[in-house]
Amino acid sequence: MLGENVIDLVPDPESDSYRALPGGSPANVAVAASRLGMATTMIARVADDAFGSRVRGRLGGASVLDGLLVDAGQPSSLAVAVPGADGATEYTFWVEGTADWQWADSELPERVTAQALHVGSLAAYREPGADVVARFVRREHAGGAVSISFDPNIRPSVGGSRAGLVRRTEELLPHTHIVKVSEEDLAHLYPDVPAERVAAGWLSSGRLLVVVTLGGTGAVLLNRAGHAEVAASPVRVVDTVGAGDTFMAALLCALDARNLLGGDRHDAIASLDPQQLAEIGRFAARAAAVTCGRTGADPPFRSELDGAAPTDRPVAAIAEKA
Repeated sequence: MLGENVIDLVPDPESDSYRALPGGSPANVAVAASRLGMATTMIARVADDAFGSRVRGRLGGASVLDGLLVDAGQPSSLAVAVPGADGATEYTFWVEGTADWQWADSELPERVTAQALHVGSLAAYREPGADVVARFVRREHAGGAVSISFDPNIRPSVGGSRAGLVRRTEELLPHTHIVKVSEEDLAHLYPDVPAERVAAGWLSSGRLLVVVTLGGTGAVLLNRAGHAEVAASPVRVVDTVGAGDTFMAALLCALDARNLLGGDRHDAIASLDPQQLAEIGRFAARAAAVTCGRTGADPPFRSELDGAAPTDRPVAAIAEKA
């Protein structure tokens, strides 16, 4: 998983104070995937401050491998999470000059030795590091050995202009295989185009699997063989922090359970029938619902999902440096 760690300042439901909880979309995906049974490595720049220590502790506590974490001299990124009346969460960010966006090409691994590489969110959009991340993704896609997943997870207040966000999204899409995007993200990127039309366009232009999450409604999964609609799993929502990231992680785990990750398995992803797509989507929705029922980005463990077995063959998402 390549991207940021952000400290989420989340309201404490038991008091008027805030709790500092390590988050960040790609880091949330890494933690959730590890809890669901995948061997996972995080590629990230981590600050040498008190929050950075919390970040490392969280990743280590979830058994996320840390060999590709970069010690950074800049401070940690912060986000204040404000749940709305419907449980949806809005954020205010403090990200100027922070560690997560200062990538240099030399800090990224020379090659990825895993079946899958996930990227997305602010690290894919925020300069100066976004250009470095994009070069890395293009290189790995050209190598043909890994399945590359992408979640735009748009944050308009810190990601730049809408035109810039669209440009970066459309630069990255040709170098990805699996895309998970929220209906809200699509509404910001393409406000005058129905979400289903955008998703169909992304699929026809070469993606193997496109998933659009619809908040409390559920999700739709599309590939070349058809599509499936799945309902959201019922839950008493505490907040939605990390729910989409848990969905993404569970999606990857479900694909791995079917031995579908890796450059030689892409035709099989594109050929999943609607029933198989629905099974994958329902598993991801169940996992996301557990996260919605808890404070902050606290994804479920494999044992919490009604005995479901998302993967029996852990994937080591490991890359090597020179």
